[in-house]
Amino acid sequence: MADIKIGKITHYYDKIGVAIIKLTKSLTTGETVKIVGHGKEFTQEVASLQLEHQVIPTAKKNQEVGVKVDQKVKQGDEVYKV
Repeated sequence: MADIKIGKITHYYDKIGVAIIKLTKSLTTGETVKIVGHGKEFTQEVASLQLEHQVIPTAKKNQEVGVKVDQKVKQGDEVYKV
């Protein structure tokens, strides 16, 4: 099955390891995402989602949510659901 593009990184908070993702499709805690860009890619499970500092189980299309990431990411990196 092909990976489905679900959004793009709009910001990365280095000190806390959190990426802000602008979603084009929904995303639920527990799903696996692949982040691709700037010559690297990695896959990880979404442990939690935050919207305006509130933990939410599912984020909807067009929301910008915070996700703790395992590796550094950069603005413009693309996010896929795998």
